[in-house]
Amino acid sequence: MIQYRTPDITIFESALYRTTSTVIQTGGIILIVDPNWLPAEVARIRQFVVEKRAGRPLYLLFTHSDYDHILGWQAFPEARVIASTAFVENPEKGKCLEQARQFDEEFYIRRDYPLGYPGVDIEINEDEQIVELEGARLRFFLAPGHTADGLFTLVENTGTWIVGDYLSNIEFPFINHSNFAYEQSMQKALHVIREYEPGLLISGHGDATAAKAEMLQRYNESLEYLYQLRLAVQSGEPFPEEELWKRYGNKRGLALPHRENMEFVRKELKGL
Repeated sequence: MIQYRTPDITIFESALYRTTSTVIQTGGIILIVDPNWLPAEVARIRQFVVEKRAGRPLYLLFTHSDYDHILGWQAFPEARVIASTAFVENPEKGKCLEQARQFDEEFYIRRDYPLGYPGVDIEINEDEQIVELEGARLRFFLAPGHTADGLFTLVENTGTWIVGDYLSNIEFPFINHSNFAYEQSMQKALHVIREYEPGLLISGHGDATAAKAEMLQRYNESLEYLYQLRLAVQSGEPFPEEELWKRYGNKRGLALPHRENMEFVRKELKGL
């Protein structure tokens, strides 16, 4: 389904985990972000791009390497790929690809393109790195924490801020790399909100928002969750889960990731 649409920005939302895929049109390019999940959903995005392309070059942006975000790579073989250097150097490329294959085999899914780990044409390796593409100006920020290879991307022409699996209104932080790096990435997020005043925040799961107050609320809630995790691990006191489920809901789906976060932080704080 289409979650959000303007003449320049179209956000597609998957039936699975409310995962977003975004297509941004500028005068000179079309930028496709994390095309996913199901074959019919990827095909819908591809058809939309074909209809709107008008000869413009295509670029694919991957916000991070989680398998659900890279599933649609080879549905756009003519596109040039943008991702972080950490994405390129990811030591678990094989694991990401195996997870994608496992998903498709488990649910008997057939695609009209092969699965693979994306090759990257344009690498991002520093904060505030700017890439200009046919008049489109993209400003990048390294955002590790959820994974080691995350990126924030500010498309300055449209005021659009693409944050990957951060700052969601339906998920608390998922920590697969480092809770300390996650906190640092949140400080970068605050910098972007205050310094660049993005007009639209697009998260990898859930609703986009144009409200600065909500962007700040999501930032504060993310930090609060990290602090509560550390406090619970260090003190041995129970995590206040009742409030967590009131805020995010979907307990049946989120209870396991929350337990995994607790265990991850416990090991990280103990240096295991």
